[in-house]
Amino acid sequence: MRKTELAKADAKKIMGKMSAGHASSFGKAPEVVDKREQRRRDQALGLVPFAVKLNSDLVQQLNAQATARGVDMNQLVGELLAKSLAE
Repeated sequence: MRKTELAKADAKKIMGKMSAGHASSFGKAPEVVDKREQRRRDQALGLVPFAVKLNSDLVQQLNAQATARGVDMNQLVGELLAKSLAE
């Protein structure tokens, strides 16, 4: 497998889409959201894309903390920024 295929497979594992047949999900098609619809949903929630470049060590720490808390990276960074700005 190429590097991109491995990354896609890892993402599917994380999303739980690779797990074989759960009885509760039998016959249900997964909801597919295209990029435009996702942007509309994000805008409705008041979310704005915000790209930054960070040191890889810092990103690893953020990933570890997000995994430990059980939240996604966007939520963790938002919480940390809000907490920091409030001080």
